[in-house]
Amino acid sequence: MRRALFTLISIGCSLALAGTVYKWIDENGVVHYSDQPHPNAQKIQLQGAQTYKAQPANAAADGGAAAPPSSTPRTYQGCAVVQPTPDQTFADVVSLTVVVQTDPVLRAGDQIFVTYDGQPLNGNSATGGTFTISPLDRGTHTLQAVVRDADGAVLCQTPGVTFYVHQPSVRNPANPIHPH
Repeated sequence: MRRALFTLISIGCSLALAGTVYKWIDENGVVHYSDQPHPNAQKIQLQGAQTYKAQPANAAADGGAAAPPSSTPRTYQGCAVVQPTPDQTFADVVSLTVVVQTDPVLRAGDQIFVTYDGQPLNGNSATGGTFTISPLDRGTHTLQAVVRDADGAVLCQTPGVTFYVHQPSVRNPANPIHPH
C-alpha cells in the first residue's frame, strides 16, 4: 500500500512538470504512466498548473479615496468536484452522478464544464453542478471542472479527481451489465 501511494505521489510530481504523458495497461492489467512513449500507449496532454494572482490592495488602505464596489465580483472563492471523491472505487455500476460545487453559488450567466478522461462531458450546466456519466467503463478515470463566464473566460478550475470502476468480466455468465 505504501509503495503504491509513493508511486502515485511520484507520478503526480513528475506529471506536474511534464506536458505530455503516456498511459498504458500491461498484460497484468496494471496501469502505467510515463513521460516517455511506450508501445500501445495512449498520449495524454496535461493542462498547465492552476495559478492565482493576488488583486492589488484597495486604494482606501493607502488613505486614498475608496473605489466604488463592483456590482458583482467575477471570481469564485473556490470550486470542487465533491462527488465522486478522490480515489473512490465503484463496483458494478453503469452510471455515475458527478456533483460540482462553487463558492459562492453559480452566478447567472456562468456555466460549469466538466471533462471526463480529458474529453468534454455532455450536459454542461448553466444552473447547477450535477452531471451524469453513462455508460461507465471499467478502469481508472479522471474528472475536472471549469467555471466559465458568458465570454468563455475561466473563473475557477478544480483539480483533477481520479476514481476507479470495477465491472464484472464480460465473460462472466452472471454479469448483470452484459448478460449472456
